Amino acid sequence: MAGITVVFDFDKTIIEVDSDNWVVDELGATDLFNHLLPTMPWNSLMDTMMKELHAQGKSIEDIKEVLRRVPMHPQIVPTIKKAHALGCDMRIVSDANTFFIETILDHIGIKDLFSEINTNPSNIDQEGRLRISPYIDFQTSPHACKNLCPPNMCKGMIIGRIQASVGKKRIIYLGDGIGDFCPSLKLTEGDFMMPRKKFPVWDLICENRALLKTEVQEWIDGEEMANILPKLIEKIKIQESSNSNSSLQLSVDYKFENVAITLPPPVKVHQ
Repeated sequence: MAGITVVFDFDKTIIEVDSDNWVVDELGATDLFNHLLPTMPWNSLMDTMMKELHAQGKSIEDIKEVLRRVPMHPQIVPTIKKAHALGCDMRIVSDANTFFIETILDHIGIKDLFSEINTNPSNIDQEGRLRISPYIDFQTSPHACKNLCPPNMCKGMIIGRIQASVGKKRIIYLGDGIGDFCPSLKLTEGDFMMPRKKFPVWDLICENRALLKTEVQEWIDGEEMANILPKLIEKIKIQESSNSNSSLQLSVDYKFENVAITLPPPVKVHQ
């Protein structure tokens, strides 16, 4: 059996809000954020906001405290744990950043369930300021994707790398945003795309359904995710088991066809 890889977006998929907006709003920097937003790419803006918050006396612990109380649907963590218990390879592909994601996952106790987190790198510099860098250096090595991806990240490229690394594993992808449309185009027959209903990626998929090769199963909240995701995992397992049995039967049939041709008459077989 090849297995299953479940790929989650993070903001508005695992958590109920955009983690960038959550931190900025909770630390009282919304007006400055909105003022600067038209002047630079989002990823660069978040790095600038961390500089401004540090200058205002906000510490790393202040940021952690805000992240630890980020809103989540109560069914999300049990659903992720169940998918992991069912044997799935779990990964995250997100346009947030390592510090935000890992702080939240550590707090809710599920970080170790994920084999990989693909997101914008971050670090704490010598001054104690959180620095956020782009996943792709769009100044020197732009990704050139045409599928509505932000300049700092093409999730479709990441999914392509994951597909190459997992081989024949089937993929279930869950996301909500515009940036999740590109990876939906990379999924193949036998995979599942789970767009969050009434969110931007769902709108894009509804408008461009013919472009997708994969089956689409929308969800609207954590309760629906908890109901749908395990069923898709079980569906794939049943399909793979059935395919495996069919392949085995074909192999056995082929073997006995050869045996019927090459073995001596039955009476000699029993001697």
